Amino acid sequence: MMKKWLLGILMASVSVFADDRPNILWIYAEDINAGFFSCYGSKNSTPHIDKLAGNGVRFEKCFVPSPVCSASRSALITGMMPTTIGVHNHHSSRTVHSTHYLPEYIETLPELFREAGYHVFNHGKDDYNFMYRRQDFYTGTDIPSYWYTWEGTGSWKDRKEGQPFFGQINVEGGKASMSWGVYDAFKDRSDPAKVDVPPYYPDHPVIRKMIAETWDCARITDNDVAGILAELEKDGLLDNTIVFFFADHGFKGPRHKQFCYDGGLHVPLIISNPRKEGGEVRKDMVSSLDVSATCLALAGIPIPEHMESRDLFAEGYKRDYVISTRDRCDFTIDRIRSVRTEQFKYIRNCKTDRPLMQANYRESRVELKLMRQLHAEGRLTPEQDQFWQEERMPEELYDLENDPHEIHNLVNDPEYKADLETLRAILDDWIKETDDQGQYPENPEDLRYMMQRWGDQCTAPEYEAARSTPLPGSPEKRVLDNAKRDAARRVGT
Repeated sequence: MMKKWLLGILMASVSVFADDRPNILWIYAEDINAGFFSCYGSKNSTPHIDKLAGNGVRFEKCFVPSPVCSASRSALITGMMPTTIGVHNHHSSRTVHSTHYLPEYIETLPELFREAGYHVFNHGKDDYNFMYRRQDFYTGTDIPSYWYTWEGTGSWKDRKEGQPFFGQINVEGGKASMSWGVYDAFKDRSDPAKVDVPPYYPDHPVIRKMIAETWDCARITDNDVAGILAELEKDGLLDNTIVFFFADHGFKGPRHKQFCYDGGLHVPLIISNPRKEGGEVRKDMVSSLDVSATCLALAGIPIPEHMESRDLFAEGYKRDYVISTRDRCDFTIDRIRSVRTEQFKYIRNCKTDRPLMQANYRESRVELKLMRQLHAEGRLTPEQDQFWQEERMPEELYDLENDPHEIHNLVNDPEYKADLETLRAILDDWIKETDDQGQYPENPEDLRYMMQRWGDQCTAPEYEAARSTPLPGSPEKRVLDNAKRDAARRVGT
């Protein structure tokens, strides 16, 4: 409480003597890789995002903490790895009886900005794996404080005169092709014959169509960005607004979203600060987790000591590696960890008793059906087929300089033994130091909720254990027990 009081006094004094604190705006895209935008080398023209990059700093090698929306978004809104604070399982805390609470020492970005006197809003989606009151985070909302919403209606237009804002505007990104009203209205469709097909996909009309639609999504996103910037300019705010453009994870195709290959992890990150000269390209490796601390630093708000996020513009900033994590995604139970350096990607598959491409929520999608069929018929190349095998390797190692598509696993190559051991040690140390919460069994109540939602699709052995585990007490008592369990585990008691 004392820290909050002191911060409030400090920021109140700042607002008295200076009213030029910058606005900070996130333009937050869903499900799209950096490589779909022309400023990242794509043949797909996205001129407005190119212009934003030309006015700011473009980060060539930005990787997300998790390749699925809720875990990635939970990380950025707290500045913490999802596995450190127990928000790693996708779509957790989606009912009042299956709950996860943040440790008391964690204050989210919306709370920190509000305490500093900022107007804080969210327009569109939020998606967090913990319990919270939306009214404590964002203005102008009465939506229930669990599940997630695409209905955030906040705006900078709602703020007090002269008040700086911290806002998020969520755009559909790679999901725009699934939003039929939006996609139907987009007439400048990409030619599937002109797209590039990576070697882990078969060169098939279905795959080309999927990639072409994602090109279209990138250009729809480009138009969205142009519209947002035009509105800022119309309201006279563009010259005092630092704009962040980034995505929550890679695009929705097989082997991208929900997996720890670069296709699921590599996202655009552009920071345009009107107070700084633009046109800079950062080639060092960064984590999108670092957006959190960077925003605080730009606003002059102290970065909490516990925060794992780092200020991208701090003197001496450097990440020797980026760690990413994937855990349960809806009914599909998995645990994957990756370490990415400039040269290598190391992946650890912890659930070797099940296929890498086990049943998941996308089973009805035509591209997934196609690849399962081609695998069954023996019509995939070895590079394409390895993803669909019934058994998976416990470890994967890729030399990214020579194998950017991550299709040649070097884990058994003696030439790379020393590199493999180094990366193993990095991950082992990180798991121990952060007390990676994915190493512990998931709460049976959460799994019961998955069974209620997904029914017969819940076939993993963990569900059998959950079915046979009695849940003591009333639902209300279990809510309290869950909160106590989470708090105790995070403080080590």
